[in-house]
Amino acid sequence: MTHDHDLVLRPTDAQRAAALAPPPGRTGGDLVVETLRGLGATTVFGLPGQHALGLFDAVGRSDLRLVTLRVENNAGFASDAYGRMTGEAVPLLLSTGPGALTALPALAEAAAASSPVLAISSQIPAAGLGGGRRGHLHELRDQAASFRDVVKSVHIARTPSQIPSTIAEAWESALTAPHGPVWVEIPEDVLRTETIVPQVTGMDATPHDLPPRPELTALAAHWLEHAERPVIIAGGGVIRADAAGKLKQLAERLSAPVVTTFGGKGAFPWTHPLSLQSWLEDRHMTDFLEDADVLLVVGSGLGELSSNYHTFLPGGRVIQIEADLGKLESNHPALGIHADARLALQALLETVAERKDPTAPDRVRAVLSAVADRLASQNLTLEQGLLASIRSALPPRSPSFWDMTILAYWAWSAFDPKHPNTMHSAQGAGGLGYAFPAALGACLAEPGTPVLAVSGDGGAMYSLAELATARQHDLDVTWLIVDDGGYGILREYMTDAFDGRTTGTELTRPDFTALAESFGIPATSTTPATLADDLKQALSTPGPSLVVLPATLRMFAPTHLP
Repeated sequence: MTHDHDLVLRPTDAQRAAALAPPPGRTGGDLVVETLRGLGATTVFGLPGQHALGLFDAVGRSDLRLVTLRVENNAGFASDAYGRMTGEAVPLLLSTGPGALTALPALAEAAAASSPVLAISSQIPAAGLGGGRRGHLHELRDQAASFRDVVKSVHIARTPSQIPSTIAEAWESALTAPHGPVWVEIPEDVLRTETIVPQVTGMDATPHDLPPRPELTALAAHWLEHAERPVIIAGGGVIRADAAGKLKQLAERLSAPVVTTFGGKGAFPWTHPLSLQSWLEDRHMTDFLEDADVLLVVGSGLGELSSNYHTFLPGGRVIQIEADLGKLESNHPALGIHADARLALQALLETVAERKDPTAPDRVRAVLSAVADRLASQNLTLEQGLLASIRSALPPRSPSFWDMTILAYWAWSAFDPKHPNTMHSAQGAGGLGYAFPAALGACLAEPGTPVLAVSGDGGAMYSLAELATARQHDLDVTWLIVDDGGYGILREYMTDAFDGRTTGTELTRPDFTALAESFGIPATSTTPATLADDLKQALSTPGPSLVVLPATLRMFAPTHLP
């Protein structure tokens, strides 16, 4: 009797071998691409270089979207912004030596802002590694050492079989709280050589959760519900954890006023009765925070900018929720809770009792009124009017990216972002040239949404090459350049500090509108009176555009100086 299973034709050894053999021509570069696709990557940024050609060739044969910028540092800024907007790990592909090193400032900003950039760099051929000096092009004594003190973690693959696990480990590190940039390094010959490693499948790099310890949240809840004057400082960790909704619930349950750090802009509604907005560089706000008997700090290390240049000295108990272990109690003694902001806020919501305080909104209004009175005495209507014009022109959900320029320093304190995760700047590391390439990354993360970049003329000079990128990809970005003929904020600092003397702050610059038009990008010169209308026109027109505002601005008077 014949059974069905007797009719199954079993594969021969040759057939099994053929099925397992990888397709011919696959290289280490293909292993990188297959691993990235298996982990969920769809878009990669970068620039090709001689040692990285094997990687770029593999990308070119894949369905990954490759976005090439003109400068490696700008590609890093674009990756950073893409990661901030999506919460995804973002591959940044770099070549060896100078190409890799050029991205260091962008990776420093990503580290300071906890942005999950996955930098993958080539390396000289493996035979040249190990401390010898073979004289390879782009050779460094220890390339990874240049990045180890900047990025969150370093991961090195020296053979094809190490590539999938190395990249998966790096991916997991980038996305485990606190997020951050990571470094992966693979030799040129490993990227180019044909491999027998089968096609990569079944990748998993799930980031670890970082929940709070329950005994800590129980004590924190007890302090908060019995506080007389609780206040909350919300930092960038609230934005990164997508915890703005939980923060609002907790503040309302406790009747606790909330001030956001500059990195936490949008974590709390700007016009809420409990909103202290972002006026951290004002002594009235510093005094109010010092008067709190319980201060809850969520997702901030209370660094220089968040503490009015370290002049803030808490007068009461401090509770600090922070995913970065090194930031716990780094500036002030506190009940430190090492946790993701979202999970910690959820634990507090499940524990803390309601606390009613009908006087809290009045106290908030009094502080904001005192801040407004101080500004009104300084004749700063130009600067305030420019921010109002930008806010009226920018759609509520459109992202904005701000360079290190006077108008951005104003925006840190005075600009209403309308929604979480819609306002970003380079205040993490403080490097110039961030705004425009970052805005390009945001355009790619949120296609169809107009994006605004704001730069001074000095910072703009770092990014002019990316006008070509904006045109090549036809991105919906509007670039506002405030042109004051130099490094305006440094000019102001030096004038104040050195009896009116300035050195190196004055700049020869191009005709920005003519330069943009040479790239086929429409450009206009505007005035404070016409800024709102010109921005609205530019933002509503598909594709890239440039708006130049000749103006010399001033900062409000500092309150941290004696």
